[in-house]
Amino acid sequence: MGLSKTEIFTDQENEIAVLARAIGHPARVAILQHLFKIDACVCGDLVNEIGLAQATISQHLKELKKVGLIKGSVEGTSVCYCIDSEKWAKMKAIMFDFLEQDISSKTCC
Repeated sequence: MGLSKTEIFTDQENEIAVLARAIGHPARVAILQHLFKIDACVCGDLVNEIGLAQATISQHLKELKKVGLIKGSVEGTSVCYCIDSEKWAKMKAIMFDFLEQDISSKTCC
């Protein structure tokens, strides 16, 4: 497998790609939507809510946590997760700037 050569891209381009990859799976989108819907930390009921195996949910939570979109805390024997509001706001700003770009009025082809 070839190298991704991320060093040839800007920090912003790399960050957009990392964030897009993190939310690029429907299970992760569902997890984030659930966390927003309940507007609280969730401790263990994601398996019933999302409908995937615990191991699968754990992998998706790990990916979301790795990029900082969610944060977790240990409470007894369970880990509770919630949206990291600062990282979410930063992601929204980065993605908004990227998606707000418009094509000029000239036609391409």
